[in-house]
Amino acid sequence: AQRAVKEAFTSPSLQQNCEEKNIFLTSANSINMGRLVPQIAYYFHAYLQLVAKGVIALGEGINVAVPSGNFGNCLAGVMAQQMGVPIRRFIVASNRNNVLTGFFSTGCYDVRRPFFKTIAPAMDILVSSNLERLLSLLCGDASKVADCMNNLRDTGRYWVDGEMLERLHESFATGWLTDEEIINTIHTYYHTTGYLADTHTAVALGVYDRYRQQTADDTPTVVMATASPYKFPASVCKAVTGRDVPEELATEVLWRTTGQPVPDALQDIMDRPVLHNKVIDRNQIVSHIAESIG
Repeated sequence: AQRAVKEAFTSPSLQQNCEEKNIFLTSANSINMGRLVPQIAYYFHAYLQLVAKGVIALGEGINVAVPSGNFGNCLAGVMAQQMGVPIRRFIVASNRNNVLTGFFSTGCYDVRRPFFKTIAPAMDILVSSNLERLLSLLCGDASKVADCMNNLRDTGRYWVDGEMLERLHESFATGWLTDEEIINTIHTYYHTTGYLADTHTAVALGVYDRYRQQTADDTPTVVMATASPYKFPASVCKAVTGRDVPEELATEVLWRTTGQPVPDALQDIMDRPVLHNKVIDRNQIVSHIAESIG
């Protein structure tokens, strides 16, 4: 589906059709650089909070643990680093679709693997669209990056050279969690600290805990939270209560159990009218956009 959206952006006939009707195509996910811009600000804000609280001195380095699927949030962190935030290391955290873990470990990006549906669905991705931008930032050679992307398209994998892999190892550590480990992490953090994590934030928390145990790295670290736990109420409710609760009841059960307020945007969501109910095949995306334009 993501590939189809990119094809729509580069379709000459669709571009011409849009220009004729004064329509501009964009995306709401991190294909769009406009999505990354406010995320860059999060890193500055988090760093300055640590300075204001006296956790670190201005200029002192930190690590950040980032739940990563499409790699947009982590790429925003790399851009913040290049703009001056003293980030020493990015801890890239994935779910069972751990293609990023393999890449940062070996230098080989290989999508010829099973795809898993997990309880951290925003990270259920095999082709991470923002990794291309990272390679471009680090090597500055458009032809090399283009070769990698062409190899990915034609063969399902690509390799980076030894120099690039060394640079990646200097700045990035990785890890991944199973669904069971995600549930256990949410349970542990809630019952020991009172913090209620969503499934994606829990991936970063769990991977960071493991990283700290394995490396004894005591660098002050920020974990980049992802969403409200009420966005994934059934999974979070199971982690907290140990019970399987239907999706339509999970929000209320989670609220009554934890007392954590439900965001306004999610209150009474099950009672609202369905606005979008058309389902299309991913191969119809470009033609559907053309048809919608008219």
